[in-house]
Amino acid sequence: MKRTFKQLLFSVVCLIALSVNAQQYVDLGLSSGTKRKTVNEKGFYTYDRAKRNFGSRLPTREQWMELRNECDWIWKGMGFKVIGPNGKSITLPAAGYRCCNGDDVDLVGDNGFYWSSTPDGSENACFLYSCPDEVRLMNSIRCFGLSVRLVLN
Repeated sequence: MKRTFKQLLFSVVCLIALSVNAQQYVDLGLSSGTKRKTVNEKGFYTYDRAKRNFGSRLPTREQWMELRNECDWIWKGMGFKVIGPNGKSITLPAAGYRCCNGDDVDLVGDNGFYWSSTPDGSENACFLYSCPDEVRLMNSIRCFGLSVRLVLN
């Protein structure tokens, strides 16, 4: 079957889009096989908005714990370089957070705050907290605007 130029061009564009999308996630060699997106979603999200917008691509508490426990974390001035068991890495910027009032942003360059998909009761949710001295999982009220980094299972 002979293809028109338009059909051929469409096929090439689709292949490029698939290739670019596949390159947005990296396999760090974690025991679960979970892949991490190489960049944050743009902006800050309340917990409810993050859950609504990203669903199952929002990492669980367990997926953040796995990243924390199985990777090397190196502070690079404005965030962490996270190196997986296979030597591949991602960067988690210290993007700070947006206050519940929706306007004020704080701790940019000093701390990173990343939502998990795991709720903690009806008012709180679990998130990953990072600063130059530590990386841990915490719980907070859902109105804060935090960063989002997606996963592929």
